[in-house]
Amino acid sequence: MTNRTLLLSCMLAMAGCASTGGGNPAGVDLANAQVAVRTETNGDTIEEYRVAGNLRMVKVTPARGAPYYLYDSDGDGRLDKSKDNSDVSPVYWKLYGW
Repeated sequence: MTNRTLLLSCMLAMAGCASTGGGNPAGVDLANAQVAVRTETNGDTIEEYRVAGNLRMVKVTPARGAPYYLYDSDGDGRLDKSKDNSDVSPVYWKLYGW
């Protein structure tokens, strides 16, 4: 293989990797979601994603810090709880992206 062919094949492989796995980490279906955005008095931006009127995901972008997500993966309209039956919702951060 020539260097040019090798470079092209590597670029195509990387493009394929970058275009896969674009779904939500919790597997939440957000097709046709309506997004309501509001800004709190402390500067945090909150985006609520609703499908058919049910809350499916909340994205919180703090005034300082990285955005984080809260999910409803089973579609019951309530955000998920921890597996230890506490009233704490698990929080997800995006660690890596293209």
